[in-house]
Amino acid sequence: MDSRRNFLKKTAIASTAMATLPSFSFGIVKNRMPEDEIIGHGDFRYKVHKDWAKMTVGHNPILNCHEMQMDSKGRLIMLGDHTDNNILVFDKSGKLLDYWGTRYPGGHGLTLHDEGGEDMLYIVDCGWFQDRTGKWAKQSGTVSKTTVEGRLLFMLPDPRTIGVYSKDQDYLPTETAIGPNGDIYVADGYGSDYILQFDAKGEFIRKWGGHDHEDENLNLRNAHGITVDYRDKKNPVLIVTSRATNSFKFFTLDGQYIKTVELPGAFVCRPVMDDSNIYSGVCWSQTREGKDYVRDTGFVTILDEDNKVVSNPGGEAPHYKNGKLQKMYQSKTPIFNHGHDVCIDGDKNVYVCQWNAHHTPPIKLKRV
Repeated sequence: MDSRRNFLKKTAIASTAMATLPSFSFGIVKNRMPEDEIIGHGDFRYKVHKDWAKMTVGHNPILNCHEMQMDSKGRLIMLGDHTDNNILVFDKSGKLLDYWGTRYPGGHGLTLHDEGGEDMLYIVDCGWFQDRTGKWAKQSGTVSKTTVEGRLLFMLPDPRTIGVYSKDQDYLPTETAIGPNGDIYVADGYGSDYILQFDAKGEFIRKWGGHDHEDENLNLRNAHGITVDYRDKKNPVLIVTSRATNSFKFFTLDGQYIKTVELPGAFVCRPVMDDSNIYSGVCWSQTREGKDYVRDTGFVTILDEDNKVVSNPGGEAPHYKNGKLQKMYQSKTPIFNHGHDVCIDGDKNVYVCQWNAHHTPPIKLKRV
């Protein structure tokens, strides 16, 4: 683990792709907020249900809960990085309905897409995994398209094998998004920070981003997440996470830069759309002493239709001064370790997948 920490520290200092991951230490976090407390702000307030998932990690072991999607049947499909069961499938009551998957030791990104009335999954293995001794190691990442039952349909090519990357460039993807015409967008968030665009059959189209442009607007630093924003139905755009710079960047579907939404202090994961709102897990928040990547500093952040932060469940209330968002912090009595992803159901409840959360399943936030 020390080698991984050292690698991540060096890459953060160098402002390269991967924005540090601290060591695993599964102790009990003290001074947690009582579970009957209401968290959040404004119209987005929630009661915490930590015991929502009715399962035992002895039978279905968990390392980390990375992402979750809801399918057309209302089932909650979670991706983790334990190869006894990469995929866990729940109903909304928390009952475990199914589990499968042994091929994704770096299970990280999960996208569900309706293709002709059939749900399809795009599963990203980021390449980082724990070996048999518990040490972190890396290998090439992968993007796989499967059915919701786990049948593999195809895998996207490694960009180094098709001349898109040089042989010495890392490919450690973290997330996908599917465009309105079926194009597949891959965020290489732990690798070389490019967005790679493929057609629906997996043929490469273009790439953009990276972190070597003179114009900082064009750079991505830890491009951890990506989604398609359909709020303007006539003009859908891409929202891309630049986690190391605490921001979301907006691009056209062919990669032209539009704007940046700053989220000071919040190392956000992927943007998740629900109606006119953007939700995101905050994997780390800067401490009040100005330290970054400190363990157990996560929360959830919610933006409105104007991309203004309106609630921070598990964090302090957002504050704007002269129209500028001030730094955001975890609440002084924390509820989360690291918010890695969120999923929103039809009742506007939020399910929070956590990284480095002591082998625990997702937490449910019931809207009040």
